[in-house]
Amino acid sequence: MMIELKCGGDSADTNSMDISSIALQGLEQANVQADAAAAQIASGAGSGDVVNLNAEIIALMQAKTLASASAAALTTADQMQQSLLDVTA
Repeated sequence: MMIELKCGGDSADTNSMDISSIALQGLEQANVQADAAAAQIASGAGSGDVVNLNAEIIALMQAKTLASASAAALTTADQMQQSLLDVTA
């Protein structure tokens, strides 16, 4: 199964990205991966095709882990920005 990841205007290879942008990109990629796995499961159920449920469930679990890690990074970035504002205020 091949998954195409959607990317916004910035990519993680540019120097202008901050942790929030990277975390948001991770959340977007997790969403794409989860949608692809769900579509595979749904297409097999409707058409009678054989779907490797183990592989699709693993893909869903990977998407969940990616989303959790990205959300944690976003929370950490928010806390860091808030601390910076507290120090400079």
